[in-house]
Amino acid sequence: MATRIRLQRHGKKGKPFFHLVAADSRAKRDGKFIEKLGTYNPTANPAIIDINFERTLSWVQTGAEMSDTAKAILSYKGVLFKNHLIKGVAKGALTMEQVEEKFNAWLASKDAKIEGKKDGLVKNAEQERVARLKAEEAANAAKAAELAIKNAPVVEEVVEEEVTEETIVTETEAEEVVAEATATEAAATDDTTNEEAQEESAAE
Repeated sequence: MATRIRLQRHGKKGKPFFHLVAADSRAKRDGKFIEKLGTYNPTANPAIIDINFERTLSWVQTGAEMSDTAKAILSYKGVLFKNHLIKGVAKGALTMEQVEEKFNAWLASKDAKIEGKKDGLVKNAEQERVARLKAEEAANAAKAAELAIKNAPVVEEVVEEEVTEETIVTETEAEEVVAEATATEAAATDDTTNEEAQEESAAE
């Protein structure tokens, strides 16, 4: 019986969640398994992988096959790297102390990369938040400008009313001037008529 390390799918539609299991290679994907080795949540950023390191390493050392995704996960968690180092011990190239030293150094480097990625995600989230705030401010400024444009005709109407009042006042003044001129002409005409009458009387 060939043993295979692979994923079993769980979770809701659109939100997958996987179990990492050691199962008979002839079993169905979501069927019976020999041992559950861990879990894998790809929807998180970064993805969350939680495995039983020692049991998974034991299955790899006994020659269990791996699906492509399971192999990538075990490589990411360092199971394959430690298995490689242990093979070096069997060949006499390394000691177990050297294996632990090298593996711990690899783990420290890996953790630093993961923390760097998390910090980058936090920084990007903050930058996106600032960008959204700036976009909202720009949108609010645009709305304020539109409201100012809509309110502009009301101001123009007031100005037109003021101009109309001034025009009325001006026309009234003009009428008064015309009336005064007419009265002056009438008075002059009366004076001329009286003078002519006096001259005619003297002539008689």
